[in-house]
Amino acid sequence: MRLALIGQAAFGEAVFRALRDAGEQIVAVSSITGTPERPDPLWAAADAAAIARFPTGGLKKPDVLEAYAATQPDLCVMAFVTHILPERVLTAPPRGTIQYHPSLLPRHRGISAMHWAIRGGETKTGLTIFWVDAGIDTGPILLQREVEIAPDDTVGSLYFDRLFQPGVDALVESVRLVREGAAPRIVQDESLATYDPPAADTNSAIDWQRPASEVYDLVRGSNPNPGAHAILRGAQVRIFDARLTLDAPAAAPGTVIAVRDDAIDIALAGGTLHAMRLQPAGGKKLPARDFATETGLTPGDAFENGAA
Repeated sequence: MRLALIGQAAFGEAVFRALRDAGEQIVAVSSITGTPERPDPLWAAADAAAIARFPTGGLKKPDVLEAYAATQPDLCVMAFVTHILPERVLTAPPRGTIQYHPSLLPRHRGISAMHWAIRGGETKTGLTIFWVDAGIDTGPILLQREVEIAPDDTVGSLYFDRLFQPGVDALVESVRLVREGAAPRIVQDESLATYDPPAADTNSAIDWQRPASEVYDLVRGSNPNPGAHAILRGAQVRIFDARLTLDAPAAAPGTVIAVRDDAIDIALAGGTLHAMRLQPAGGKKLPARDFATETGLTPGDAFENGAA
């Protein structure tokens, strides 16, 4: 079976190598290109294997689309795609297109599924391989795998530690099922569907009056991007790595309780946020002690609510 693979970054490359190791024939690869000094990993892997490459953004151009279709893939596999693609890209292969999504569809449709699962305090999520249709993550389900969300997981750890390799394996298994004619098409239950907006500054502002666990879930559900943010002396500050202690601090929420070498302790409603890596407005991400030194932060200072 001839495959077209559309993806990017480390995940796209890992899927590329796993499919080839499984004996599958990849005839076309579409990816972002990166730069000559730092090409995208999938783009570079396809180049090294002398496989036809197509810039994903270029698939909207008729000549690029014609060249892509001319490779005659039987199935398109979407591993990590951030572009909205023409319908013909998806329907050109006679067996259609399958895609990886990091949630248990129909829950958490949208580009920021992992963010919102963590922000919602959920303890499990998973991955879905589904048949692509005209909607956003609405096509029939081919395969699903469930994973746990640990209490201190961030978006980064959830993806790389729990969803990355299982996702690679699931795509390889799904291609095999399609090739063997055994791939199911389970219609999604729309009564269970949720759609989440992209994680952005507009929905990542810290409200220090919220319960401690909710603030912590927002922080870890915004790490490594876009970073949950608050205001310090009129300027925006993003908080990334952090831990939570459930206690009863004798200070108003948002107040700095202590500045330690490894963390800045900030009072919450029913707990303490130990902020270990922060980013001042216009600056780099800094360890807690360096941030405190650069900003002159001391116990008694107070963070204000972030601006939505």
